[in-house]
Amino acid sequence: MSVNVDKLLKDTTTTRVLFEVELKPVQGTRFQPTGFPDLGAAVFQTAQGSRLLVESAQSMANRLETVCWDTGEQKLASELEGLSYVRVEQKGAYLTSSITEAHRLNSPYILESKDKSFFDKLQKETKELENGAISRPRLASILFRYDANALIHGVFLAKKDLVGGRLRLERALSAFIEAEDVSVAASGGVKNDHVNPSGEAKEGFGNVPFQRDEYTAKRIVAYFNLDIEEIRGFGLGDDASRLLVLLALYKIRKLLDGRLRLRTACDLEPVAPNAITAQRPGGFELPSLTALKEALPGAIKACAPLFAEKNGITTVEFKA
Repeated sequence: MSVNVDKLLKDTTTTRVLFEVELKPVQGTRFQPTGFPDLGAAVFQTAQGSRLLVESAQSMANRLETVCWDTGEQKLASELEGLSYVRVEQKGAYLTSSITEAHRLNSPYILESKDKSFFDKLQKETKELENGAISRPRLASILFRYDANALIHGVFLAKKDLVGGRLRLERALSAFIEAEDVSVAASGGVKNDHVNPSGEAKEGFGNVPFQRDEYTAKRIVAYFNLDIEEIRGFGLGDDASRLLVLLALYKIRKLLDGRLRLRTACDLEPVAPNAITAQRPGGFELPSLTALKEALPGAIKACAPLFAEKNGITTVEFKA
């Protein structure tokens, strides 16, 4: 399957690409949803019945970024080499990066280091945005130089020394997972202590029974919303816009193909992985991972002059 995103970008009637991908547990029928400290599982009522938030937008953003990272080698996946990002090192060793940090460029390991060389550079480049409304194209071009992913997943540089903390862009790609018509599958177990079954539980000893809630559902759906209009509005030119759309589709496809083990007891997969077609624009088929891997290196190379530093990597030394 070839990848032709030019039609999406040139057709100004296309403002969004919307996918609704039905999922199922890899084994059995139960799954474990995300939980929140103050409310547990997020069950809510709609006109169509009960629903459950399986995975939030913020968590899905992190997962979509994770598919770009080779955790064994601590670098970008080979097909993404040359893409701009900030690599944080400490005493010459890898520490973290804008790809793996939850707040991307706003990470304290990037902006709060005692080595202020990168912060000072960013402050200098954004100084022209201090007066009046923020120029989104200018901000987008600066962010694209250092971390192309920030334009896909959004960023908020909440530092008063950076244009008064007004530098932000919303997500161009957002996603979440919901389940329909859900029921609790209650179970439990016991943590056994064969040495001292009556030991003090709060100290980690003794037999400790526990209760566990998982869920079943009539239907589980992953929703993806790629904002083509926002990408056009960045005003970065055809090559950069094409790269951002390809990168967003790559993230969706790679997540669906293999990285949907959200938790120990939440391992999902698409019901029909080879037939994923957008609800809007109708008929747009999600390209295969193979086709996207073939298309990305050329798209990244075409944008190389827009990236900072050699091979798109800006290295920051973290000093606590």
